[in-house]
Amino acid sequence: MKKLVLGSVAAAMIATAGMAAEFTLKFSHVVSENTPKGKAAIFFEKRLEELSGGRIDVQVYPSSQLYKDNAVLKALKLNSVQMAAPSFSKFGKIVPQLALFDLPFLFKDIDQLHRVQDGEVGQKLKGLVYKKGFVALNFWDNHFKQLSSSGKALIAPSDAKGQKFRIMSSKVLEAQFQAVGANPQMMPFSEVYSGLQQGVIDGQENTLSNIYTKKFYEVQKHLSITNHGYLGYLVVMSKKFWDKLPKDLKSNVAQAMNEATTEERKLAQQLNDEQFALIEEYAKKTGRLEIHKLSEAQIDQWRQAVSKIYPEFYSDKKIGEDLIKAAIATK
Repeated sequence: MKKLVLGSVAAAMIATAGMAAEFTLKFSHVVSENTPKGKAAIFFEKRLEELSGGRIDVQVYPSSQLYKDNAVLKALKLNSVQMAAPSFSKFGKIVPQLALFDLPFLFKDIDQLHRVQDGEVGQKLKGLVYKKGFVALNFWDNHFKQLSSSGKALIAPSDAKGQKFRIMSSKVLEAQFQAVGANPQMMPFSEVYSGLQQGVIDGQENTLSNIYTKKFYEVQKHLSITNHGYLGYLVVMSKKFWDKLPKDLKSNVAQAMNEATTEERKLAQQLNDEQFALIEEYAKKTGRLEIHKLSEAQIDQWRQAVSKIYPEFYSDKKIGEDLIKAAIATK
């Protein structure tokens, strides 16, 4: 009798294992699997499949295998893909309020920034994204940006005067550099290295991981550690897909996403630290790059110089005074 019962249980388990998933979730992103975003996507895949008992089959497509970031939002609307993690800049025209994260020196440190994202301000931003037909799940890190130049060392705001800096398309970043007398130049990311090498631009702003992987440090004389702005990603889901999920599976998605977010942020910090150490090693070994770690007093000079641009973005059609002031007030 016992053998028969055990046999029935084993057969049921085999039958369950062979069942097709109720839902297929395609997660499209543009970076490689060995990046913080890539690793976190794999973590999410395994965790959601585990939490849902296999009812959701997650398929991760890295390195633009399905869509590039400029096409993925349309694909999400059509439910051709169910999840993506584009950079904030890709939402510029539909949710301009996400430019909040472009504002220079708005955040004291990475912990305060996460409290902004995970708190009331983050919920308001997610609500604005939802109104545009997407389900915003969580914010993932690239990290804080630093300033580099082949001209004058960037210690005080006045040092930027007259220098040409590459920016991505952003009214906030344009105003940021104009506030210190610099000349912002819009340029595709793929052209930055050659632009620096040929002197078309004097400097740029980027995270340490981008500076390292794209070798910008090889064609710059100065690197200032300012942590003045932030680059990140918003993980979004197709609203059509989300609306089909029963309540328990929505709960599984939220839990898997929260755990993946903790993992992604940890990995991003780790990568940031590791690659900064490699840049420091290069600077020490070659003497071709000088690294300037700005003091709190020096950072405050920059903050005072550029924070005067905040009121330019108080309009609700831009970022909104309430969001800016709520971010500043977040402890």
